[in-house]
Amino acid sequence: QVKLVESGGGLVQLGGSLRLSCTASGIIFGVYAMSWFRQYPGTERELVATATRGGRRDYADPVKERFTISRDEAKNTVYLQMNNLKPEDTAVYYCRGMHESTWSEYWGQGTQVTVSS
Repeated sequence: QVKLVESGGGLVQLGGSLRLSCTASGIIFGVYAMSWFRQYPGTERELVATATRGGRRDYADPVKERFTISRDEAKNTVYLQMNNLKPEDTAVYYCRGMHESTWSEYWGQGTQVTVSS
């Protein structure tokens, strides 16, 4: 059974930091590109950042220079370090694992991030 479990969301003040974690089980972590998405109420999920085992790191323009994605292969975990948070970062954040060859994907349950001004 595949599971992706996110943690680390919460309430933070403008300019603060949070680190999200997503731990995967039931998959061969190394062959999955791991991504973070976020979703605002009533909108589609949007890609925030992606990390591959091969070292590729991609970021959406609104979070460049503020967010850092990383992965720990030994722990089957992907992280999203979020610094200098803004109210527009308030959203539900989801972790996704996508197989790099078959493109099959799995999602976590989401974690709420709220930035107060």
